[in-house]
Amino acid sequence: MTKATPERRKGRQLPTAEELRIWRDFIETTDVLRSRIASRLQSESSLSPGDYAVLLALSEAQERQLRSSELATHIGWERSRLSHHLGRMERRGLIRRQECATDPRGAEVHLTTAGAEAFQRSTYPHLRAIREIFVDALTPDQLRAAGEIAEALRAHLDAPLTE
Repeated sequence: MTKATPERRKGRQLPTAEELRIWRDFIETTDVLRSRIASRLQSESSLSPGDYAVLLALSEAQERQLRSSELATHIGWERSRLSHHLGRMERRGLIRRQECATDPRGAEVHLTTAGAEAFQRSTYPHLRAIREIFVDALTPDQLRAAGEIAEALRAHLDAPLTE
């Protein structure tokens, strides 16, 4: 494909049969990848992919804490979904929520020691699963191409909408 390819197709109303086949293969394969990685994560660490995403974000945050609104944005979740998930994680002792000192309408989410330990225990098995299920299935050239495709899609999705 050339850089001009997306521009050439812009005027076309519907995808071709071949484009739809590629789309379905892409989506269905992505679903299977996510499901298998999630299953391995859950069985090897008792963490869900959502737990892992929250723990990863908090482990990388300054002072291992984030405002809940920042956390929601960071992991790409709606705030109501995050709130329910954080409640479950808090009951398991993985995180702690407290009122924000500078804004009583907001909450800060803190990574607990138990949460940090659970995240650490899960990281190696999770990364091994990614290697076995995704990376090892591809040649180095295919892996680079997958990265380029992901980058192009992300740039397209992050671009401002035009009418």
